[in-house]
Amino acid sequence: MGKKLYFNGNILTMDDKTPNAQAVLVQNDKITNVGKYDDLIKLSYGAEKINLNGKTMIPGFIDAHSHFSSYAISLLQPSVAKCRNFDDIIRTISEYIVENNVPNGKWITVKDFDMNQLEEEVVPDREILDKAANQNPILLEHKSGHTGVFNTCALNILGIDINTKSPEGGKIEQKNGRLTGYVEENALIHYMQKMPMPTMEEIKSAYIKAQQHYASYGITTMQEGMIIDTMENMIQLLCYEKLLKLDLIGYLDLRNCTQVLEKFPDSKYHNHFKIGGYKVFLDGSPQARTAWLSKPYENAENSYTGYQTLTDEQLLTYINRAIDENKQILAHCNGDAAVEQYLKVYEKAISKVNKAPNIRPVIIHAQLLRKDQLQKVKKFGMIPSFFIAHVYHWGDIHIKNLGIERASKISCANSALKQSIKFTFHQDSPVIEPNMLETIWCAVNRKTKNGVTLGEDERIPIIDALKAVTINAAYQYFEENIKGSISANKQADLVILSDDITKIQPTKIKDITVLQTIKNGKVIYNKL
Repeated sequence: MGKKLYFNGNILTMDDKTPNAQAVLVQNDKITNVGKYDDLIKLSYGAEKINLNGKTMIPGFIDAHSHFSSYAISLLQPSVAKCRNFDDIIRTISEYIVENNVPNGKWITVKDFDMNQLEEEVVPDREILDKAANQNPILLEHKSGHTGVFNTCALNILGIDINTKSPEGGKIEQKNGRLTGYVEENALIHYMQKMPMPTMEEIKSAYIKAQQHYASYGITTMQEGMIIDTMENMIQLLCYEKLLKLDLIGYLDLRNCTQVLEKFPDSKYHNHFKIGGYKVFLDGSPQARTAWLSKPYENAENSYTGYQTLTDEQLLTYINRAIDENKQILAHCNGDAAVEQYLKVYEKAISKVNKAPNIRPVIIHAQLLRKDQLQKVKKFGMIPSFFIAHVYHWGDIHIKNLGIERASKISCANSALKQSIKFTFHQDSPVIEPNMLETIWCAVNRKTKNGVTLGEDERIPIIDALKAVTINAAYQYFEENIKGSISANKQADLVILSDDITKIQPTKIKDITVLQTIKNGKVIYNKL
């Protein structure tokens, strides 16, 4: 790769000491100097000189939470994102089977389902899916990843009948003494783990394609948000065949991770992959009405508030393990009741240790995190990772499910900013595309699909939105000394954008194009 001098562009370093620079000198995989052009040109003997021609350079985007393998596998699945009714769903699945010569008995997972986008505005039952295929087991998976529908063939193969008891923290729906095929939360997770994986060749091809997608959005560090033992071969495939060009940080499902821990016992990178810590689920999703709230959903029967997925005792055991092993823990918390449980149990755990742990616990999603909870979040050194693009993608649904007052307070980034709490942003891919520029646009504008400004007082400045996906995200991973800013001695993880994100009209941010993504000094994605 050699030596390269980047100059004549708008260089946003994300380094508070030198927020802007005229030039950047890179040697091999590291940034060696950042500063004035006249100073760096003297040090650039033998360097390839790269004229940015007025384009903007920023640090590589860091994905604070997604599911890389699930995103890769989703590229092998049919999508119902454009379906507007049950007939569209039936036709889409049927056509997929014919066009791809899917043999009888082969599992089909259908992605991007959201009943809020359908004319019927309800979840189809198994008999609707049976019309699409009765010789193939089918899972119609909700876009949130928290609920789904199995057809009759799938129920039979999985051994689910009217007498099957749902795993704790889940639901297998029955109506009028019959199974509908609908499952929620831990029940879905439990039975998805029994479904066969694609072949290794299919997965390998999908991994390569998925990684290029991430790179096209300017991402240089990705996350594997929930690793279970059945994924061991997939993780080894990534490492031992050296498929990764971007860094991938994995988090282990505390309930099922013994084999993976044996293969990757430390927290060091192995061909761009490392274990970052542990992951737990404390509730579901607000758009699917399974997030655990302190107050009922709008128009809810029996004061329904969603539900928790772990008892306090179970969560305490997991947090204690993370503290004992000095491993970071990520807790999926969408509802404010789930956040409250996390805060309460974490406080109990640290009260029994002699020294406050430095594991930087993360609140994943933090949709309904309340302002009054921020004081403890700061006290415990927790990092809220906001799924702030919810404002656009499901903001109108949140207004319906939560009421305008609560919906306006989702992803309280500005409230956290005012209390000097470090926070990050993510896309939870494959829930949505890992589009960092769209996420920044959401944080700055907070517009729903219907054009409603949802929570004007929680909008944040562009520069702070940028920090959430660069230097703050590096901090979340304990990598702030090697990533997250354009600074000397850090990795040469860089992105070149078509426009100056700090000067463009805020409503146009999502229209900016990623022109080039550079990882460790090497161009991984190029549109220049």
